[in-house]
Amino acid sequence: MLIAILASCAIKDGAPENYARNWRTIEDAVPQEEPFSRYGNPDTYEVFGQNYQVMDSNTGFSEKGLASWYGTKFHGQRTSSGETYDMYAMTAAHKSLRIPAYVEVTNLNNKRKAIVKVNDRGPFHEGRVIDLSYAAATKLGVAETGTAPVKIRVIEMGKPEVEPVDEVFVGAVVGDAIVEEVIDSSLEELQGNKFYVQLAAFSSEENAMRMLDDLKDKKFKDVRIHVDGVEDAMLYRVRIGPLSSKLIAEKLVLQLKEINHNNVRIVAYK
Repeated sequence: MLIAILASCAIKDGAPENYARNWRTIEDAVPQEEPFSRYGNPDTYEVFGQNYQVMDSNTGFSEKGLASWYGTKFHGQRTSSGETYDMYAMTAAHKSLRIPAYVEVTNLNNKRKAIVKVNDRGPFHEGRVIDLSYAAATKLGVAETGTAPVKIRVIEMGKPEVEPVDEVFVGAVVGDAIVEEVIDSSLEELQGNKFYVQLAAFSSEENAMRMLDDLKDKKFKDVRIHVDGVEDAMLYRVRIGPLSSKLIAEKLVLQLKEINHNNVRIVAYK
């Protein structure tokens, strides 16, 4: 791995020519059970005089920091897992996760999300936590800026990919939609499980309301805005629900993806 890194230092990295994909059309990597790479997970390794340690387990791992991307310079080269790097695939590099691993990456500037397969090592720059393929960087909006603050979260196989929500909400009617505010969960007992489909999270109430109005115009019912505070700022999550089962939520996800809402997720409401 180190030999490959050093050999490519004199080559300038860059974006591929004539790559004009709309970020909404780029599909996520599909998580699947895979054995860990036989050669890609040494206990420790050294790059540029710096020692790095590979984690014993990826379970429960999450991290915040800067994301960067790599493209033409490494395209077609061998990754640390033994796979060939493809800048058009949804992959990434991480310094310490056991590989391969699947992670959800959230761009904290624009709230875009993507699922990528981690199959390589890097980035070896201070403060950077993940190096994205060019396709993944395009989907997340990092290709335009070069770097961006992100949160990464390991996707654990065998566990449902739903976001647990323990709060109970009280709604204020806005037209035929509901703007939700968090109240103390001890004030109400919910029977059974309910589900929402979340389309996006905005720092701007105006942008959230614009999406809400667009969904209403398209005849979607039970559109809601869940409002909460994140690090002294307000976040406006556009959701549809509650839905009585996860199956109904999954069908709604497919329906929304047909009209280019590609970052939707299912939220469990207890």
